Amino acid sequence: MQTILMQSLIPLSLFLLMQICTLQAAVVVPKNATISAVFTFGDSILDTGNNNHLITLVKSNFLPYGRDFMGGKPTGRFSNGKVPSDIFAQQLGIKELLPAFLDPNLQLQDLIGGVNFASAGAGFDPLTSELVFVIPMSKQLRLFDEYKRKLKSFIGKERADSIVADGLYIVSAGSDDIANTYFHTPTRIFDYNVSSYTQLLARSASSFLQELHAKGARRIGVFSLAPLGCIPLQRTLAGGLERRCAEDYNRMVQLLNSKWTRELRHLNRAFPHARMALIDVYGLLLDIMKNPRKYGFEISDRGCCGSGLIEAGFMCNQWNFLTCSNASGYVFWDSYHPTENAYKIMVQGLLGKLLVDLYS
Repeated sequence: MQTILMQSLIPLSLFLLMQICTLQAAVVVPKNATISAVFTFGDSILDTGNNNHLITLVKSNFLPYGRDFMGGKPTGRFSNGKVPSDIFAQQLGIKELLPAFLDPNLQLQDLIGGVNFASAGAGFDPLTSELVFVIPMSKQLRLFDEYKRKLKSFIGKERADSIVADGLYIVSAGSDDIANTYFHTPTRIFDYNVSSYTQLLARSASSFLQELHAKGARRIGVFSLAPLGCIPLQRTLAGGLERRCAEDYNRMVQLLNSKWTRELRHLNRAFPHARMALIDVYGLLLDIMKNPRKYGFEISDRGCCGSGLIEAGFMCNQWNFLTCSNASGYVFWDSYHPTENAYKIMVQGLLGKLLVDLYS
């Protein structure tokens, strides 16, 4: 009762700041952990601008994206501000922002400390990237090879190898496979049932992680899928008139998450000198959506941009007069992607466990 009363007396913006500071203080890097850099692969959750110069509709390098970013500049991040790639690097004290590897302004010095290879719209199913003309996971691995060549030419092989070996690798993909390719592409839903398609994604993810390991990665965190049926877009498209959570999406996500957990156990046995761990965002994000005020938010069933019901990507633009004036009270920025504040709570709430799983 006292906690509820105190929350009612504290402005939401201040309460949110208190939550973030508490979570931040709880993150402790294990003494035996040497983290030289952060490398991220996958989709729009991690992309910091690699799609900017692609011929694709899956872009966010325009306002109001980036409205609360440093200088209010849209950079290709699918949020109002920073995304988890940046927050991981910042929380670990490596760098404030994790640059996109394909940024034409990237300097050789920026290679130190890691970069981002993710491409919004990508998935473990190769068809997912093909449908929207973005960088497939296989090419992201080739870009990593190019990164290593550039790094070695800049600082020498010994130091470059050390940075690669001691880096923290974060992977996020699969959401677009289920939400877009499976449920909205006849090619997949007619050829695969839920069990066989999640098995396809589990095998593809395992192959990707094995290739990443072969290229030098030794500590890898893999984002679980979020409760996709409860994000604003799926509530609108598949939640009926009352916009309830679409439970068929969530059941499929939970099945895939369980298969990924088993795959990671198998890989950890196969590669005893490496560690791979699931970053379980499902439970935390679901709790944030169900209990937004507990985390300092007011609205969790729609995004800040536009009506918040369907807008994402090119539909979330500066000409949409419905966009909210202050995103701090929203869990979601657009109908698909969380706000910077929500990302901070998620990363800071999960980073400590990830470090223990990877370095203990």
